[in-house]
Amino acid sequence: MISFFESSEKNIFAVESYKYLSEKDCNKLQWLFGNSKKLKEKSIVNNFIGPRSSMISPWSTNAVEMCENMGIDGITRIEKYFYDENSDFSFDPMTNEKFKCLNQNIFKLNVIPEGILEIKNIRKYNLEGGLALSQNEVEFLEDVAKKIGRNLTDSEVFGFSQVNSEHCRHKIFNGTFIIDNEVKKESLFSLIKKTSKLNSKNLVSAYKDNVAFIEGPKITQFAPKNSSFSDYYESKKIDSVISLKAETHNFPTTVEPFNGAATGSGGEIRDRLAGGKGSLPIAGTAVYMTPYSRVSDYFWEKSIDERKWLYQNPSEILIKASNGASDFGNKFGQPLICGSILTFENKFENNIQSFDKVIMLAGGIGYANKNHATKGKPKKGDLIVILGGDNYKIGMGGAAVSSADTGNFSSGIELNAVQRSNPEMQKRVANAIRGTIEDSKNCIISIHDHGAGGHLNCLTELVEETGGFIELDKLPVGDPTLSNKEIIGNESQERMGLIINKSDLEKFSQICKREKAPMYVIGQVTDDKIFEIHSKKSAKSCVKLELKHFFGSSPKTTLKDTSISANYPKINYKEDNIHHYLKSIFQLESVGCKDWLTNKVDRCVGGRIAKQQCAGELQLPLNNCGVVALDFLSDNGIATSIGHSPISGLIDPAAGSKNSIAEALTNIIWAPLNQNISGISLSANWMWPCKNIGEDARLYKAVEAASNFSIELGINIPTGKDSLSMNQKYNDKQVKSPGTVIISAAAHCTDINNIIEPVFKKKNGSIYYINISSDNYFLGGSALGQIIGSIGKKCPSVKNPKFFVKTFNTIQKLISKKQIIAGHDIGSGGLITTIMEMCFASINVGAKIDISKIGDDDIIKKLFSENAGLVFQSVDDSIEKNLIKNSIEFYKIGEVVEGDNLEVSNENKKYTFNISEYRDIWFKTSTILDRKQTANQLADMRFNNYKKQPLNFTFPKKFNGNIPKFNDNEKPIAAILREKGSNSERELANALHLTGFLVKDIHMTDLISGKENLKDIKFLGAVGGFSNSDVLGSAKGWAGSFKFNKKAKKYLTDFFNRKDTLSIGICNGCQLFMELDLIYPRHENHGKMTFNDSRKHESNFTSVNIAKNNSVMLASLEGLNLGVWISHGEGKFYLPHEKENYNITATYSYDEYPSNPNGSDFNTAMLCSHDGRHLVTMPHIERSIFKWNWAYYPNNFKGKVSPWIMAFINARNWIVKKK
Repeated sequence: MISFFESSEKNIFAVESYKYLSEKDCNKLQWLFGNSKKLKEKSIVNNFIGPRSSMISPWSTNAVEMCENMGIDGITRIEKYFYDENSDFSFDPMTNEKFKCLNQNIFKLNVIPEGILEIKNIRKYNLEGGLALSQNEVEFLEDVAKKIGRNLTDSEVFGFSQVNSEHCRHKIFNGTFIIDNEVKKESLFSLIKKTSKLNSKNLVSAYKDNVAFIEGPKITQFAPKNSSFSDYYESKKIDSVISLKAETHNFPTTVEPFNGAATGSGGEIRDRLAGGKGSLPIAGTAVYMTPYSRVSDYFWEKSIDERKWLYQNPSEILIKASNGASDFGNKFGQPLICGSILTFENKFENNIQSFDKVIMLAGGIGYANKNHATKGKPKKGDLIVILGGDNYKIGMGGAAVSSADTGNFSSGIELNAVQRSNPEMQKRVANAIRGTIEDSKNCIISIHDHGAGGHLNCLTELVEETGGFIELDKLPVGDPTLSNKEIIGNESQERMGLIINKSDLEKFSQICKREKAPMYVIGQVTDDKIFEIHSKKSAKSCVKLELKHFFGSSPKTTLKDTSISANYPKINYKEDNIHHYLKSIFQLESVGCKDWLTNKVDRCVGGRIAKQQCAGELQLPLNNCGVVALDFLSDNGIATSIGHSPISGLIDPAAGSKNSIAEALTNIIWAPLNQNISGISLSANWMWPCKNIGEDARLYKAVEAASNFSIELGINIPTGKDSLSMNQKYNDKQVKSPGTVIISAAAHCTDINNIIEPVFKKKNGSIYYINISSDNYFLGGSALGQIIGSIGKKCPSVKNPKFFVKTFNTIQKLISKKQIIAGHDIGSGGLITTIMEMCFASINVGAKIDISKIGDDDIIKKLFSENAGLVFQSVDDSIEKNLIKNSIEFYKIGEVVEGDNLEVSNENKKYTFNISEYRDIWFKTSTILDRKQTANQLADMRFNNYKKQPLNFTFPKKFNGNIPKFNDNEKPIAAILREKGSNSERELANALHLTGFLVKDIHMTDLISGKENLKDIKFLGAVGGFSNSDVLGSAKGWAGSFKFNKKAKKYLTDFFNRKDTLSIGICNGCQLFMELDLIYPRHENHGKMTFNDSRKHESNFTSVNIAKNNSVMLASLEGLNLGVWISHGEGKFYLPHEKENYNITATYSYDEYPSNPNGSDFNTAMLCSHDGRHLVTMPHIERSIFKWNWAYYPNNFKGKVSPWIMAFINARNWIVKKK
């Protein structure tokens, strides 16, 4: 039966149950649904938008589990239907549909699962199903059928198409190229592999795993001793390896941007979980490339006609895709710390070159225990295990469809190939893997991500060397209409495949059960090299083939092409237009401010972020690279950066590759690296419109150049991906995306405290410039060319790799010696934008430069060409001796000055640019895009206030920043309380550990089961994250687990009633304590946490004023102003009483947005109970513990930790005195 509940907004909650709901159950549900009322009607006639009947939504999965935790049995599905009053509600047709009546049949499916089909005509089946099989592959399968003496099944043909798709098997990169009738001796893949063969230093694993591993340092693992039950945190030394990976999700993001980008991010995270015998992701990166957004009336966008977009327009793609990637990272708990964006269109010889088939790259870095860096070899009898959610009719055939031109198949096939995201489920799976690999014995023999090709690709690769028997009936099915082919081929996004030994099953099951990670033993490893999927129910096998029929036997690809040189028109310009050019360039998405991207994505979760996008007292997105800490105690970390140059690649594909590598390197150079340039490894992701005349030849030239340049630099490319169908087909035309390589660089950073930012500092040394390209100044491929409307005839390249290496290593040594205090690469826009940006992040900082001695006489070329280069500020001029000693050609071009102007001199001419004016122009396009995602006109308030809210701290007078030392005999017990979906436990546990606590890990499953009761706990920390994905409101499900579970409720109530206890609720934990009315239990009307005024997630490094207060943790910090991270979507304190009724311990430094990110009543950032024992805070003080955690830290304060450490010291001292 289905019961209906109606909210105050007339939205409907439909609750399916297999038994009658009691009045008590209904009362619980009414509370859960925000005081909705239960309706008597069995059907409701009106206009609604809601989930498709055939797919139980991830939202429903969480809601049902919340009900189970609240003691409501018998519920099988809950869905929310939005009231569509005017039938104009925007919705995603993949996941939702329109309803004119909600009745008892909305979840019923009158579909009988299709049986196993024998495919007699493989050619016809290929065309009808969009399998993208080549003629040779069809003939190969026909031959397989003859050899085995039967027709192949639909599952086998479909499986082969996915496993052997271009997406999975990289047939072009492994193929033979014949260019201008010359057979090339090396394949593209062999060219890339050669870099690792010749420069193998530091490599641990390349090309043979989900990720690449390079050597890392010895680090301290901080984790619970045992993850199968509630246990104490401990520290132990391990040898580490560093992981690097980047994936593209171009086709799905073009078709459905939110889910396409979200699942792209999720899939790349799973790759870094699946390295070796299990590895851990730390931080992510993202790149977006689309046509011009056309959000304003920019003249350079008007010269090219807007197309009739197939699915979404460019501005929708930019907003929705970045929302999707951000949402997945925010909810999973992975910060996004580095990225890029490019919008571009060009018309040449009546052909449009544009990213109509968009690029969405998701990359990232992480680490593993070196002992786990290599996969084990499965043995007969080992168990095959799947972790994750149910199977649904989603993501069918994505590997094949994404290997073809977008628009080539019907919209139904293309939409059906896109996956849906479930980050909370993936987090549960990740936690189970984390607990397993951090254990004293890692029971994982081998592990593989679940993505393109579904079970078929994942499982065949797991048992590729042995064979495997899969029991179809043991796979979890969420949609009873699925055929065998759909069960084994769908791409539900949160799953992982593993192989473990039978003897380890019990402990592994306990870990999964505790983390609420669904686990299924679905088969066993064999030794007969046969892959079989069998159903006992039907006594049939839908797949039974030798593994050689899936791998290694399909025909090799041969590509023939002819070289074509494009003769683009030159760029015409006038020096008199220099101010106009700069203003226009600053409004390009690629050059302008990226605040609209960074303000909504978590950049601090995990507490290990040492450098993210934003810099300076104004916190503007300008940083060169991202850096994470490898542990909480050492100075070791990982640096990562991005580089690409597709526009210069249109002029010269070899130059495009070299410029892309150079950009990544001139970004990562500002972090001190182990072994300087030779310690860097690259991921190369190739996006190309192959099989068009001239494009295969251009691709070969680009890959060859990348290979040769990397070898000359002494670095390697041990990982990457290709997407070689970058064409978009319309009814009347085809649009090719520019051939693009995106480079992701990663290296071991030796000192996370010494990352150079692009922020000029007054009263220090001079400004220097180095042309690291060693090339003449050309405007081809530049942002200037974009706004003028011409690509240009000639672009710069990198001419002298030896000089590049020598310069790189010299700058690295100067950074290590702390002789450089500011630095930036020459990127989009050229030298002029680089210098302007180095003035932007501060108040009243300008510069005077003279470029007369730099190369060319032409000031436009010198200022706007995009030759790879470096600009830096020294501590003093003694730096010149080191540069001269190492034969580095450099130019001393000016000084940093106090003021609001940049003065540029060239020979006898002088130009003045007002910093504030141009900074606002630089911010303009970001504001226009931000309006599309931010409610209540707050995008404009952000624009008005960003330069009026500088960070300006007040520190304690005697604070030394040293890590405290405590007597080991006096360690009070603290507990970290977490729920499924929590993602901030490690940083809070570490803050308590540093300040003398013995820290215990407690999951809600431990309390609900009665295995933990909090009786020995003196300090309770409820952590941040997205418990239950914040379904039905922030922390609502978590609160329900306490409110309606007798054991858990008693344990928490008893804890708060004791007078010797302290607690802190941070972010999601704050929302939990407020929802449970624990801070002011005697209030008649209780305060709540509600949505930010912006109606979106906010992420920012802001600051708070600590008021006079009686908080145990914060009283001694009275009068301080401290920097702190915030990251939340429902962080607004709704406080119905007068201000004096609340113990407000901290307020945001400025009343207005964005310093106050949520619009809280009374500008509240932190509240405390009247007795001072229980603190709730939306700002993440636990992620702001270390000096390197802060996105802006005063130079005159030394030490390792920030003043926030004092809050936890105060807590410990209070508890010890209470004994």
